[in-house]
Amino acid sequence: MPVRIPDDSDFSSFKDQCLSPDGWSSRYNKGGVTVWCREQDSSSVQKIKMRIVCKDVTAETLYDVLHDTSYRKKWDTNMIDTYDIGRLTVNADVGYYSWKCPTPLKNRDFVTMRSWLPLGSDYMIINYSVKHPQHPPKKDYVRAVSLLTGYLIQSNSATSSTLYYLTQVDPRGSLPKWVVNRVSHFVAPKAMRKIYKASLKYPEWKRKHDPTLKPWMYPEQNTLPSISMADLTLQRADSLENIDESGVSEEKAQHSDDEET
Repeated sequence: MPVRIPDDSDFSSFKDQCLSPDGWSSRYNKGGVTVWCREQDSSSVQKIKMRIVCKDVTAETLYDVLHDTSYRKKWDTNMIDTYDIGRLTVNADVGYYSWKCPTPLKNRDFVTMRSWLPLGSDYMIINYSVKHPQHPPKKDYVRAVSLLTGYLIQSNSATSSTLYYLTQVDPRGSLPKWVVNRVSHFVAPKAMRKIYKASLKYPEWKRKHDPTLKPWMYPEQNTLPSISMADLTLQRADSLENIDESGVSEEKAQHSDDEET
């Protein structure tokens, strides 16, 4: 299937999903983080939505933190690797991301098309999985599929903002129920708090690391090679390996310290 760069209506729809309470069930609400889940009628792949209020962090700083891959390596300890593959337009690119799953589950990775839009006092970043001929599935990873993942950042004041994170990911495998529960009760809230803490430290870090380099804000700084839309196709889940890890018990799994709250 052809790949389409999100337009204003896609961003508007994404924002509505982040803000609307309809059809969402609260699974976690503690320490300033709220997590909601939603079962899809036409899909077995669950949607998760999170929100955190970030005091003493501006919306623009949050936006920079989520874009800055150099800084991400400092705070995203579940990440194995991430890199940009190429740009499509001034506000769309293609990138790679891999992350650690609890042993003995296999690690997952993605190739996604990402698009972003600053809109007034709001900032949005959304992505979905694509296929790129030079970045096929890797031997030691399960290629997962992002059906829709993204962030909505809203400014509350000159010194405060709210971050929403919405994701619907097919992990390409029958995961144990304890893994699914652990994501909503431990992993997701911890990830939101890590973004918040990283954002508090970002201005000082950025002052020492190419402070004027922000290609997501200034397209003329972008040195990525151009990618043709013709080289990309939509990543369909049914074309990938589907593994059964549903029998893995929680007792046998090794959790990283990052997953604890």
